[in-house]
Amino acid sequence: MKVALIQMNATESVPDNQAKALQMCEAAISAGAQFLCLPEVFQFRKQRVISPIQTEAIPGPSTQPLMALAKQHQVWILAGSISEQIPGSKKCFNTSILINERGEISAQYRKIHLFDVTLETRSIKESGWFEAGDTPVLGQVNGLTLGMSVCYDLRFSDLYRYYADKGAQIITVPASFTSQTGAAHWSVLLRARAIETQCFVLAPNQIGVGVGDIPIYGHSMVIDPWGKVLAEGSADQEELVMAELDIDYQAKVRQSLPSLTHRKKIPESK
Repeated sequence: MKVALIQMNATESVPDNQAKALQMCEAAISAGAQFLCLPEVFQFRKQRVISPIQTEAIPGPSTQPLMALAKQHQVWILAGSISEQIPGSKKCFNTSILINERGEISAQYRKIHLFDVTLETRSIKESGWFEAGDTPVLGQVNGLTLGMSVCYDLRFSDLYRYYADKGAQIITVPASFTSQTGAAHWSVLLRARAIETQCFVLAPNQIGVGVGDIPIYGHSMVIDPWGKVLAEGSADQEELVMAELDIDYQAKVRQSLPSLTHRKKIPESK
């Protein structure tokens, strides 16, 4: 299956982000991609702390055109994440949406782990505007089982162990991962998740500048079940990052090194 990660520089302009996402999805389809993956907060990326988040319902104006595109071309699309309205609340969910080849929303995952950190002299506190989700979500893409996550979830291996136990073959990690943490941890964490789950990991990242003028890392990655980087984006260009997923190769990896079947429950110390 041919996949395309869409590395983009989303801003606070929802119409501009919507138009760019559609344009890049169409380019990916023209290049033969069957599964298109947008990054986290592609619909609205907060860049100023004082800016109100532009929320919307699901389905809504950012997802409906993608649903139509998926149906027209019979492709699967991961709408990386959008700011999902919570009726009666000032906060929203950071929600990743899987659209099937019939143009239907087949799964949606609300980001569980929120990024509340201080990087040097600047702070990001996602819990100030997002509510945390509490449920892992599995979906199906072209007959393959997919485990959904978003950005900061990457640091919490229990989520991915759960997906491996449930038979996941692909893991998605749409992100807006910062440059400071990305340079140190992005590649090694993505490869670790691929190796420990023996899954393909698809991680479309943003570029540019995020909230609080913090630079974003880029380097969108497709990683195979052996931990090999099949494709990697640049640090600062909007682009398609494309690769072919060889499911037969995944089966060989799991057969030759059957670590998923060797897992033991570690007893609690007395």
